Amino acid sequence: MTSLLAVAIIAAAAALAAAIGDAIVVKETIASTARQPEYGGQFRTTMFIGIALIEALPIIAIVIAFILLGR
Repeated sequence: MTSLLAVAIIAAAAALAAAIGDAIVVKETIASTARQPEYGGQFRTTMFIGIALIEALPIIAIVIAFILLGR
């Protein structure tokens, strides 16, 4: 039971960290586009790459948590 709680806490913490990271990236992309609208397309492409990398971390954390749960 304790290990299930640990997996849930790890998954929740990873999801929260990813959500905060995504919010910061989007906020800065919007601010950059407002300052330099002509580079909006480049900013958007870079934003999607950054969000993809940020979202990979909670997925990896959840996989590791389930691997540890199986031991």
